[in-house]
Amino acid sequence: MPGILNNKSMSVRLILITVISLLLMMLALPAFSAPTKTLTKIKAVRMWAGPESTRVVFDVDRRLEHNVFVLKNPDRVVIDLVNTTFTEPAGDLDYRKSLVKGIRSGLQENNGLRVVLDLKSAVIPKSFLLNPTSHYGHRLVVDLEPLPNSSAKPSNSELPVTASMPAFGRDAVVAIDAGHGGDDPGAIGKRGTREKDVVLSISKRLEKLLQAQKGIKPVMIRTGDYYVSLRGRIRKARKLKADLFVSIHADAFINGNAKGASVYVLSKKGASSEAARWLAASENNADLIGGVSLDDKDDLLASVLLDLSQNATQAASMDIGSKVLKELDNTGEVHKNHVEHAGFVVLKSPDIPSLLIETGFISNRQEENLLRSSRHQQRVANAIYRGIKRYFNENPPTGTILASQTRSSSNGSNLQHRVSKG
Repeated sequence: MPGILNNKSMSVRLILITVISLLLMMLALPAFSAPTKTLTKIKAVRMWAGPESTRVVFDVDRRLEHNVFVLKNPDRVVIDLVNTTFTEPAGDLDYRKSLVKGIRSGLQENNGLRVVLDLKSAVIPKSFLLNPTSHYGHRLVVDLEPLPNSSAKPSNSELPVTASMPAFGRDAVVAIDAGHGGDDPGAIGKRGTREKDVVLSISKRLEKLLQAQKGIKPVMIRTGDYYVSLRGRIRKARKLKADLFVSIHADAFINGNAKGASVYVLSKKGASSEAARWLAASENNADLIGGVSLDDKDDLLASVLLDLSQNATQAASMDIGSKVLKELDNTGEVHKNHVEHAGFVVLKSPDIPSLLIETGFISNRQEENLLRSSRHQQRVANAIYRGIKRYFNENPPTGTILASQTRSSSNGSNLQHRVSKG
């Protein structure tokens, strides 16, 4: 009997020990299994400063929640980031041409991070997140634009028209738009050639050629390595009263055998959708369509005026596009032997003839090598220049020096004249 009792007591003790062990394990389990929220890491900070805006880019390892607001006295932009940390502080950034004086950060409660952009002047900030691409991971982008100085901008009624133009006419203005820039490298070739670098070089070569042509004034939409929004490119061209808009790119395709230059103009569908956008947006009511204000027109008349302007613009775009494509064909290989149509945003100005030129396929090894060559870049610029010159010789914009020269030559090849004051 004593042996049986001892065995029973031992069994009870074992059961109690087992129960107690299980209870202890259950109590301890939540501490081990409680999920810990991983901090988002800012891996790098990059900045590009353009003449009209500054872009600050935060490279992060995942999407993140953020809030952006402005503080005064002194001017600052504050970016509050949820559950975020810096792996490294902001590196050596060039603040000289930017709207930013410096960048600092500090920790907040609940693993928050506050980043402060100290400013040189008041700005309007815009922020958005970008998903990973083949070149970059997740990014938080903050664009800074200076506050408009209303006192320095005349109203529509005060805009000088004829008073600012010389008696003998004005220069024909060509807006040269080098695609991409800044945080947007464009297509990248097998050798690491970046589209944004190639097209900027070709654009500057084209600018030099046009500068040497009397009666033509080239203006660069992008002069350095910074980003300009697609709509911003159109706005700048219209602000400069451009007679022609030429956007220069380098194509890429999944098939590395694709090659040849291409010329694009706006498609009918793209023109229709843009017309609807212009007529629907209140911000365009004070804009000018072919020199005519729409703000005092009813919807039907405004629609008709815009349609007429677009038709004339598209016809002119096709004309000059054909001339440029022919010159490119004489210089090298073209992808297709006709001008193509597409809905590219930069082609959508309703009153400026606009072209988008793909100078070649950077995804093709042979053409990448050509596009890297300064000699080939010059040949491409020469071809575009010859196409533009041919178009302006045949269709000089009204009121320009080129138009007066054309009239003089048509009245007699031996006609001589002198322009003097009064």
